Amino acid sequence: MSLEDVSTADIIAAPLEILSFALPARVTFTRNVFVPVTNICRNACGYCGFRRDIGDAEAHLMGPDEVEALLRQAKDADCTEALFTFGERPYEVPGFLEKLEALGYDNFLDYLCDLCTAAIAIGLLPHSNLGILTFDELERLKPLNASMGLMLETTASVKAHEGCAGKEPELRVWTIEDAGKLHVPFTTGLLIGIGEDWGDRIRSLELLADLHRRYRHLQEVIIQPFAPKPGTRMAGAPSPGNEVLIRTVALARHLLPDEVAIQVPPNLTEIAPLLRAGASDLGGLSTVTVDYINPEHEWPDVADLGVGLTERLAIYPQYVRAGWYSTALAPLIGELADKEGFRKGRTR
Repeated sequence: MSLEDVSTADIIAAPLEILSFALPARVTFTRNVFVPVTNICRNACGYCGFRRDIGDAEAHLMGPDEVEALLRQAKDADCTEALFTFGERPYEVPGFLEKLEALGYDNFLDYLCDLCTAAIAIGLLPHSNLGILTFDELERLKPLNASMGLMLETTASVKAHEGCAGKEPELRVWTIEDAGKLHVPFTTGLLIGIGEDWGDRIRSLELLADLHRRYRHLQEVIIQPFAPKPGTRMAGAPSPGNEVLIRTVALARHLLPDEVAIQVPPNLTEIAPLLRAGASDLGGLSTVTVDYINPEHEWPDVADLGVGLTERLAIYPQYVRAGWYSTALAPLIGELADKEGFRKGRTR
């Protein structure tokens, strides 16, 4: 039996045994460094432990020298991806621009472009995960990024997103669609357990499937469980159980085109049942930095995961082969990628 033989209703309600298939022929991951450039954000999601208010002692904006030192450490540690993560549109938060100006910049996008350029010069492929962007902003960042990302999270209106300007589903869909129009290899995903129901999950996946069929740009869809954080509005809310995650992964594999990888985070989930339900990628794993979004959950050691792994780059192999990258990135991708588009000499 395969997922093609199982209905959506079966995936949601039938015994889990019918959702346990053979392990995928290839399970992929990338070696990255997590660069949390700023945790200042215009949104205040009910579950987020990353964001800090501008006056908080833990609020930060990394300076260029600090970022460069981290990038060089990552290069020495054999990483290939620089994952640049920010709060969404931090410059809309009063007081942020003064911090930026102290670094010699009056435009946040200028700063990001310089950080991406520095990463490329050091030998790392940038992947920027920035929240919603305009078409023009995406277009400017495209030549300096091997891929970009924005979690859809859900198409539902949930209490966890109340008062968050950037969590309007339509705005996030527009950014994902604009990335498709620009041929940007793109990462998106669902956040499971923030108030959505099964119908919401199906609608979200169907929307992403439609976007990919139109633009062919979704390299992966992440199925990420909500993890409660102390001090947040949802600190007492339960994480979704493993059964919910298995069924959601199976839904994603059932509804999304075959070439779109399903990613699951190995520091937040038990991976074997999810791989058997249709996942095939473990995302970025770092020996240099913690998962700053979920710092209480350590990255596993690649050797301890119990599955054979193939190392990929921030840009998926099909987009390497199709040439979905700029001349600025071409020399580095040529140095790092094998003929299939995976990392040279790194199949385990």
